[in-house]
Amino acid sequence: YAQHGYGNDALRLFRLMQLEGVMPNKITFVSILSACSHSGLVDEGYRYFASMITDFGVVPTTDHCVCMIDLLGRAGQLDEAENLMNNMPFEPDAVTWMNFLGACRVHGNVELGARAAEHVFKLDPNNAAPYILLSNLYATANRWDDVAKV
Repeated sequence: YAQHGYGNDALRLFRLMQLEGVMPNKITFVSILSACSHSGLVDEGYRYFASMITDFGVVPTTDHCVCMIDLLGRAGQLDEAENLMNNMPFEPDAVTWMNFLGACRVHGNVELGARAAEHVFKLDPNNAAPYILLSNLYATANRWDDVAKV
């Protein structure tokens, strides 16, 4: 639903599931958080993330945290996304940092984008994508000397 613009419908179905007594699991919450992310529903995403823990006892996994980072990144709340990454009970992987780097590029945050790229360089040194994203981020900011260094 969410990836096709029907995020609110996905949330409505979730509420119907609850009314019918269907207990959500970790996969359900990945879908709900993804729906919030793809629909720009930041407040709802926060509520569902908290609810999965407090109301349903679902312990957040990497997938849940990545959905929240994606949600915050898409919404331009990059500091909040980085804070979540730094406070997760596990280390962010290269995919998580790439997701964050992409959000930094979209929102033009060179400082955070460069920091994210450094993490990807260390975690996935053979991946060309972070070099391209960082170069594009620098170019958008007219930092041509930095583009040349990348």
